[in-house]
Amino acid sequence: MREVSGKSDDPWVHLTHVSSNSKTGPIPVSVTAESTCPPTCPLKGNGCYAEYSYARIAWNKVSSGERGASWEDFCAQIYDLPPMTLWRHNVSGDLPHTDGVIDRSKALTLAGANAGKLGFSYTHHEIDKNLETLQLLNLCGFTVSLSADNLEEADVFYDTGLPVVTVLPMDQMENTTTPAGRKVVVCPAVVRDDVTCASCGLCQVQTRSVIVGFPSHGTGKAKAQRVFNLVKELV
Repeated sequence: MREVSGKSDDPWVHLTHVSSNSKTGPIPVSVTAESTCPPTCPLKGNGCYAEYSYARIAWNKVSSGERGASWEDFCAQIYDLPPMTLWRHNVSGDLPHTDGVIDRSKALTLAGANAGKLGFSYTHHEIDKNLETLQLLNLCGFTVSLSADNLEEADVFYDTGLPVVTVLPMDQMENTTTPAGRKVVVCPAVVRDDVTCASCGLCQVQTRSVIVGFPSHGTGKAKAQRVFNLVKELV
């Protein structure tokens, strides 16, 4: 095991080349050290699915350095993926940062490694601090969706012109709309057993006109539901 500093500017990342997850399907997926999660994320300790069960165990191993590779080596692994490979970054974790400001150099290195591939991810980092970097990542072809915590916040994020996903109530299994009338499509892999990320690819599309919704799920879904309700009151 390597020595881990615990600093968010020195993340450890693990790439699984063929995922066995029933929702993602058999695509490459990554897990990044917990230190990359923004300190302001309202789901930290409040229902984040990555903090429970098998996901928690796997995340701990990456965060401790027991499993995975350096950021540089991880980017080399992405560079070596076959052209047009659909892959998901950060089943757990977020983009490396310092005090909530995304490390642009590291992020753009990953975007460069993704050239010719179909990488996609999500971020809970604050938009006002990181909008320019997130715009650059998407311009480079690495799709990073802004993660909203309710429909009102999804409208605010949508106005940035970047792709958006949002948390939904745990019983929301039908498509809906935001207060501003934008269409929200419930993740097809959630509502259909015959769909996975591998067969869908919606979250990789940057120019999508819809917001993708994810009902609160996992062991902590009740906590996540409370976050949804609280943030809704604050927006």
